[in-house]
Amino acid sequence: MFAPGVLRPLLLLLFLTGCAGSGPPATPPPVGSLPAIPRVDGPLQLSVVYPAATDVIDARDSTFLFGSAGSGAASLTVDGQPVQVWPNGAWLAWVAVSADSLLNFSIVARTATDSVSLIYPVRRVRRHQPPLTPVWIDSASASPSARAWWPVDEFLPVSVRAAEGASVRLMLPGGKVVPLAPDVGPEEVPAAIRAFDRDSSNLAVAKRADRYTGVLRGRAIGPDPGPVLGGAVADRPGGSCCCCPAEPPNRRAAEPAAADSAVIIEAILGPDTARARWPLRLALLDSVPMVVEFNDDTAGKGDTDSLTVGRTRPGATYHWFFPTGTRAVASGRLGDDLRVRLSREQEVWVPAADAIALPAGTAAVRGTVASLTVTPAADRLVVRIPLSQRVPFRVEERGGELTLRLYNTLGDINWIRFGRSDAYLRDIRWLQAAGDEVTITATLRGPIWGYRTRWNRNDLLFEIRRPPEINPHHPLAGKLIVIDPGHPPLGATGPTGLREAEANLAVALQLRELLSEGGARVVMTRTADRSLDLGPRIRLADSLGADLLISVHNNALPDGVNPFTNNGASVFYNHPRSLPLAQAVQRALVQRLGVRDLGAARGDLALVRPTWMPAVLTEGLFMMLPDQEAALRHPLGQRAYALAVRDGVIQFLKDVAAGRGTGVP
Repeated sequence: MFAPGVLRPLLLLLFLTGCAGSGPPATPPPVGSLPAIPRVDGPLQLSVVYPAATDVIDARDSTFLFGSAGSGAASLTVDGQPVQVWPNGAWLAWVAVSADSLLNFSIVARTATDSVSLIYPVRRVRRHQPPLTPVWIDSASASPSARAWWPVDEFLPVSVRAAEGASVRLMLPGGKVVPLAPDVGPEEVPAAIRAFDRDSSNLAVAKRADRYTGVLRGRAIGPDPGPVLGGAVADRPGGSCCCCPAEPPNRRAAEPAAADSAVIIEAILGPDTARARWPLRLALLDSVPMVVEFNDDTAGKGDTDSLTVGRTRPGATYHWFFPTGTRAVASGRLGDDLRVRLSREQEVWVPAADAIALPAGTAAVRGTVASLTVTPAADRLVVRIPLSQRVPFRVEERGGELTLRLYNTLGDINWIRFGRSDAYLRDIRWLQAAGDEVTITATLRGPIWGYRTRWNRNDLLFEIRRPPEINPHHPLAGKLIVIDPGHPPLGATGPTGLREAEANLAVALQLRELLSEGGARVVMTRTADRSLDLGPRIRLADSLGADLLISVHNNALPDGVNPFTNNGASVFYNHPRSLPLAQAVQRALVQRLGVRDLGAARGDLALVRPTWMPAVLTEGLFMMLPDQEAALRHPLGQRAYALAVRDGVIQFLKDVAAGRGTGVP
């Protein structure tokens, strides 16, 4: 699932002839093992599936290649090193790579009567290589590097890579000098290694001192970058916009474009000096607040989820989800990322394209939350929260409690009306957690199953879903379960060309049959090998009010992660209430398939982010491992995978019915 580029097979067929096989075994494999791999004894038919000709790999010192030799009787070498060939002719190699940007691997396959050789070119991501000169500057590493808007009274962090041991500084227009200090830290570890490599020794890297950092404040730089929102100016070095709108009141103009308006980065080492231009275009924001409103469908296409995502910094993972109409105050922008202030203690980065600037002078008034009303319904509790404006908020889940954190808000909650007595709700309380943050916490007597939030004018409706009734003797009976066969588009590909989308669908169809036999009502997001985007899959489960959402996948690894030591089963979840389900399915996968236990893990994946039901994403087998790809081709291997997921779902429901493993005090 995760491997970038392990998507498109490239078959380099040197002999276009058929293969003979012995067929699948007649009896199912025992629990804790995979089906035997069918024997293929055809002529040599050498192929490389990954990397494809169009792929550019991103690896440090080693990476993998895989494909097929066409015959299980073949022997194979890559760069002279022997590589195992499985009975069906598939092979997987873990090979060393040089620092070159173009690699040429020598692949040789042999049988008793034939041989085939191939020089296989692979392109590698170009990384900055310090030149041989005594002093150098990597101008492409300068940050920030494009258009920026920053408060006049706030320090802007800046950084650049340059020769170790150099004296580095910024030369500003007018002669002002800003020194940069060396930031000694470890060499950057690729994200793939941090996320998926189980060998912690690969995280121990050498220290580097070629990054220099500093700060700027109160200085406009370069040509005018244009308005913060509502317009665009081309990044023309040394030029300016000839038809920009009038200067908005919340921005101070940058210096006029001129030959001497650029910032120069200078590095000095002994008698040698290097200089480079810094392509920054910086305008200053003054103290007049700029109120923005979030809308992820500014193009008006109607095909979005009406949520704007927030991050702790540009490029970080999602952490907030703001419904359309939410308002906040913009406090800075770097490139395509807009910083907004949620409260005095919390700022968030959102896509600038999702923000609409409200008219100048719109007051940034702090919201007020008034008295609450709780309305019990058959399948949910509805908490109506009146607010004076649509403030940003976040739902936090902990044990048997749901906490709604309202930013930029003051509490004026005189009463909380609970309505009729409800066995599921223990208590609701509120707290002015900070000077401009209010928390509303619902404590429940049962497990958290799901929740929703939506605006009704300026009232926020917080809907808390009741857990379904579960028959401990027939836990699947009447449960509505949505099964999502992951991909296409995209997806991994195995050594013999099996596409992940095909394997996922085969397992999901078997799972549908097994769950239906147990009395569940099952809906599939797709039943054919057709492409389907993520949004419709999630909306289907949500619109049906599914009790559970299970997305079936099979795994792959990013470049540079050893597949022989990092394979196994794993199950991903996002919200805490889904962890018990993920753990139950994980245990069943490991037991039935006999693979390594990679554990249940939290992941910021779209299919496990729905809030209305527990949702998990399974990664049962690895497409790139020949024996596991062969199992996914085999109906008995598909059945074993499906049986494991079914067993995990049943165990989870039984645990909930018995009050075990739900995190409820």
